[in-house]
Amino acid sequence: MGDYMREFVYDGSDGCRLYATAVGSGPTLILLHGGGPDHRSLLPLAHLLAGSFTVVVPDVRGYGRSRCTDSACHTWAQYADDVDALLNHLGLRRAALGGTGLGGTITLRAAMAYPQRIRAAVVIGVEDIEDDEAKEAEAALLESFATRVIADGIDAAWEPILPSLAPVIGSLVRDAIPRSDPASVAAACAIGRDRAFRSVADLRSISVPTLIIPGTDVRHPTALAGEVALALPHGHLAQVAVSADLRTADDLAHTMAPAVRDFLTAHLTIHTDTTAAAQGAHGIGRPSKQAPRACPTSRVTAECADRSGRRGAR
Repeated sequence: MGDYMREFVYDGSDGCRLYATAVGSGPTLILLHGGGPDHRSLLPLAHLLAGSFTVVVPDVRGYGRSRCTDSACHTWAQYADDVDALLNHLGLRRAALGGTGLGGTITLRAAMAYPQRIRAAVVIGVEDIEDDEAKEAEAALLESFATRVIADGIDAAWEPILPSLAPVIGSLVRDAIPRSDPASVAAACAIGRDRAFRSVADLRSISVPTLIIPGTDVRHPTALAGEVALALPHGHLAQVAVSADLRTADDLAHTMAPAVRDFLTAHLTIHTDTTAAAQGAHGIGRPSKQAPRACPTSRVTAECADRSGRRGAR
């Protein structure tokens, strides 16, 4: 199918309607964007890898087209379950999984929750693993961010935060804002009250080969990437980084693609990632048939729409 883009819809594990784009052919790689951008931030990287892999780029729930305004549905476990649901929709036993920032954390959580389904992992810009005090500060920051999103808009909410992050992150966030749903973005801030990991030691249980690409800002500390690569039983530290020199999605793609391609080529084969001998487009465009698992305290709707009015204020 070459470099032709295919868009499709699938159901998250709770029935939330989620969206994705696929490009290329070969072994499957799912790429998850960071918190703030949407799937378009990774399309240039997907196109550069499309000659070797089928690259699937979802909008993570709460971002882009994948609206989800129920804060109870924004947890690390739910995000990992959404990866499992996507693999089921694609008809895949296993696939490679990677992501930037938030997407990288989801990648690590999915590798812990579903090790039998993840063939190899790529984490671009490891998010900070906070102690209790820093985690509480992050949760408060995200709650304040959510309040500003609803009161003043997404642009205003990001304005005081972006200067502390790598320039490319600011570029990707600003590009995605016109396509973002404020209520979903605000709901996604509930992730601040969940804990992905308590320490680097938690990652020692991840058994899949994992490429770690360092970040270079306060949210994605360079030193942490080295610690994570050492803690992982099959961790590999890349020689490239999300540096201040990168400004656009194209810059990110051209810097990351060689390292990602080389790593995945060394760890993937084309013969073992589908549940049948021939899957065509791996279920892309096929309706999801799995039974949904409900979000905590919620029931399934078409968009995981806001149910807060029915449950009362949290």
